[in-house]
Amino acid sequence: MKRDDQHVRLRAIEPEDLDLLYRIENDRELWSVGETNVPYSRFALHDYVANASLDIYKDRQVRMMIDNQQGETVGIIDIVNFNSQHGRAEIGIVIQKQYRNMGYAQSAVRKVLEYSRDVLNLHQLYAIIDENNMISLKLFESLGFKKNCRMEEWLCVGKNFHHAWFMQIFL
Repeated sequence: MKRDDQHVRLRAIEPEDLDLLYRIENDRELWSVGETNVPYSRFALHDYVANASLDIYKDRQVRMMIDNQQGETVGIIDIVNFNSQHGRAEIGIVIQKQYRNMGYAQSAVRKVLEYSRDVLNLHQLYAIIDENNMISLKLFESLGFKKNCRMEEWLCVGKNFHHAWFMQIFL
């Protein structure tokens, strides 16, 4: 069922999320959309969950789990590269395959936009998206993000370099 008004709840990572975090961080299909291309051990992820201060000003990032109305964790959304001086941060999102195209991503990004504006007092959020990732481009455009700069050969996917769009929204 696809619903644009699908409600989600964003919450802090709990130790119980370790298995899901492990699956997502080690999914090679997702490495091309993120900053890493190495597998994470359970120990490293456990250490991250246990030691994250949950203070965006200290960590320069915050990661939140996305739960649907049934209490199922459908994905993860990140605010990274937080810069309080310049009032900006980067946003990233992953929705598990079985929950895609149900409106969860749109709801979660909307909530992060509100949080970034109302709580963090950010001036802007940005995303860097592979120009071939039409689903993500459409998602962010539908929420008001604008394509501002095409970055040549910005993302390495396997042995190939892909162009990416720098997209931003002013809050």
